[in-house]
Amino acid sequence: MKKILFALVAMLAMTGTANAQKYALVDMEYILKNIPAYERAGEQLNQVSRKWQAEVDALQQEAQTMYKNYQNEAVFLSDEQKVKREEAVIAKEKEASELKKKYFGPEGELFKKRESLMTPIQDEIYNAIKDIADQKGYSMVLDRASDNGIIYASPKIDISNEVLSKLGYN
Repeated sequence: MKKILFALVAMLAMTGTANAQKYALVDMEYILKNIPAYERAGEQLNQVSRKWQAEVDALQQEAQTMYKNYQNEAVFLSDEQKVKREEAVIAKEKEASELKKKYFGPEGELFKKRESLMTPIQDEIYNAIKDIADQKGYSMVLDRASDNGIIYASPKIDISNEVLSKLGYN
C-alpha cells in the first residue's frame, strides 16, 4: 500500500512539474528574412563566392586549354617536351584544385567569411531569444523552421515577432 501511495505521489509531483514548464517557438527563417543585415551579408557572400569561383574556373579552363594544345601538338614534340608539357598541365590542375580548396574547403575563406558576417547576427538573435525566455519564464524555445518533428504548434506560443521587436525590427 505504501508503494502504491508513494508511486501515486511521485506521478502527481512529476505531472505538476511538467505542467509548470512553459515553451515557445520561433521561426528563424522568418526572423532572418526580416533582418536587413542578414540579407546584406548573404548578398556579400554570394558576390565573393562568384568572384572566387570565377578565379577557380579560369585556372581550370587554362589547364584544359593547355591539355588540348598538348594533345594537338603531341606528335610533333620530343619525349622530353612531352614530359614538360604534361607536368605543366598537372601543375596547373593542381593549382586550380588548391585554390578551390583554399576558397571553398571546410576551413576555407568562404567559411571564414560566412562565420565573420553571420555569427554576430546569430549571436544577437540568440541573446534576444534568451532575454525573452528569461523574462517570460520559458523552459525551452524551439525553432519551428528547422525542426521537422513539430507537426502543429499554436501561433500563441510563437515569439518570432517579439524577437524582431527586441532587435529593433518591426
